[in-house]
Amino acid sequence: MSQIIPIGADHAGFQLKSEVIKHLESLGYQVKDYGCYSEESIDYADFGHPVADHVEANEGSKGIVICGSGNGINMTVNKHQGIRGALCWKKEIAQLAREHNDANILTLPARFVSVEEALEMVDIFWNTAFEGGRHQKRIDKIPMCK
Repeated sequence: MSQIIPIGADHAGFQLKSEVIKHLESLGYQVKDYGCYSEESIDYADFGHPVADHVEANEGSKGIVICGSGNGINMTVNKHQGIRGALCWKKEIAQLAREHNDANILTLPARFVSVEEALEMVDIFWNTAFEGGRHQKRIDKIPMCK
């Protein structure tokens, strides 16, 4: 598989990020780990922006970000015009984020999902296509500038 998956997390998401990376690599994906690299307290924005930059620079790509609640890092990536980050805590949310919103960054709340739930959401997010159609006109209205 040729797509490189960018991933980033804060200290609260470090352990889950490690599990997600192992899972993705076991499936044959290449992963670009933008950090963080320990459980030492850091700022989520420092690791969300590089993932968003990567996705914006590589059309059609998708990324993953993780923090304790998922909120802070999701707010960070959604500041980028080309990003549609989806905070997901159930597999159904991950599926709808792809089908209806063409989400290109999966955000996971490390303190509120198990490793098994997270990996299931990763698989669903990567294997679910955008439906297009009536949803496309809604996606087109998201950016503030064109």
